[in-house]
Order: sequence, then C-alpha cells, then structure tokens
Amino acid sequence: QVQLVESGGGLVQDGGSLRLSCAASGTILRVADMAWYRQAPGKQREMVAKITSGGTATYAGSAEDRFTISRNNPLNTIYLEMNHLKPEDTGVYFCHAWVTQSYSDNYSRYWGQGTQVTVSA
Repeated sequence: QVQLVESGGGLVQDGGSLRLSCAASGTILRVADMAWYRQAPGKQREMVAKITSGGTATYAGSAEDRFTISRNNPLNTIYLEMNHLKPEDTGVYFCHAWVTQSYSDNYSRYWGQGTQVTVSA
C-alpha cells in the first residue's frame, strides 16, 4: 500500500505565507507526476500545481507567481511554498501522486487525507 501524508497547513492572515509538505511512503517503485489540489467549501476540487518527476512545474492561473511547487525525488516528497496568500486560497489542500509499486503494475493514483489552509481577511 501507498500513503501520502500532508503537513504544514494552518491559519494565516491575508498576505501571509505557508509551506506545505507531502511525503509518499509504502511499497513504491517509482512516483511519476505529483500535484497539489485545493477544495474550497462548496466547490469542486481543483488542481493548484503539479510537478513531473523531472521537475517540470505547472500552475493554475490563481497560483501563478505566488506559489512554488518543488520536489525531492529520493524522499518521494513535494512541497508547496505559498506566498501572498489571499482569503480565496482557503480550503483543504490535497496531495496527489501517480505511483507504481512493481515493474508488472500500471501506475495508480493516490490521494492524501488533506490539510486545512485558512487565510483570514
């Protein structure tokens, strides 16, 4: 089995910063793309940023220029540095990863349990 464990959420004021971490553990052969998603109250889950195993990053428009996603491949860990946070960034942030556990398996998708980020006005 594979687990994704997020950390780093919390309460911050408008304009503040937070750093999220997500570590994948368990029986892992290789981790492909990893990403951060956000689910605001009453809204669908949406992609915030994703990063390939080679380090190529893609951002949602709302995160561009404020958020930075990075990755440590030997640790199977990704980070999300969030600056200039706004109240509309509030939500539960979920880590997502495509993981294969053996040479005979296809990649499967996994989700973390989520970490709450609240930005007060």
